[in-house]
Amino acid sequence: MRPALWQPSVELSTQEERIMKRIRKAKLFAFLRQHRHESLDEAFQQELANLYRKAERGQPPVAPAMLALALILEAYTGVSDDEVIEATVMDRRWQLVLDCVDTEEAPFSKGTLVAFRQRLIEGQMDRRLIERTIEIASQSQAFGSRPLRAALDSSPLWGAGRVEDTYNLIGHALKKVMCVVADQQGRELAEVASEAGAELVCRTSLKAALDRDWDQQFHFRKTRR
Repeated sequence: MRPALWQPSVELSTQEERIMKRIRKAKLFAFLRQHRHESLDEAFQQELANLYRKAERGQPPVAPAMLALALILEAYTGVSDDEVIEATVMDRRWQLVLDCVDTEEAPFSKGTLVAFRQRLIEGQMDRRLIERTIEIASQSQAFGSRPLRAALDSSPLWGAGRVEDTYNLIGHALKKVMCVVADQQGRELAEVASEAGAELVCRTSLKAALDRDWDQQFHFRKTRR
């Protein structure tokens, strides 16, 4: 079955209003709660639903819109998949955004979150989700679009960063930082990378581009002063 439309309440409940008053400094959580119905409207939810194949049997998957919000929060806060699941049960800020205040069980499993991320990337919807969130932030002026873009673009969440080695992880992060600079200056990524002397970072694999024998052991000699 295709996932059903996610229809959380637009208006704040009395309990949610109390939570909102306590998280004034956690502006991203407040922004996502107040504008989730705009960023995840019916048309965009249909795009997310199209990532799933039609099935005659089986339980319908968790609403993609909820998982999309969880990924945005994960990217911005820099937590792990395991910490996301923990936060949905222990952190009222997460519960506020995901419409599960006071839940005693996580609304989705780690496997479901990981599978959805993979679908998002394979369907080339990861960038679409980021741009959509930034667009709503800019229109509403409820959250700074520039810091939001910088945080989301520099996150390793949108690729294989969480399972890659340190060298490629650093390479991906540097590339995304230069993408933000290029976008803000209206220039091409290659031009910015060349100016910074970092053309290698634009390659698919920084580790491969360095052309080193990574199995070789390096010995460093301390230089006396």
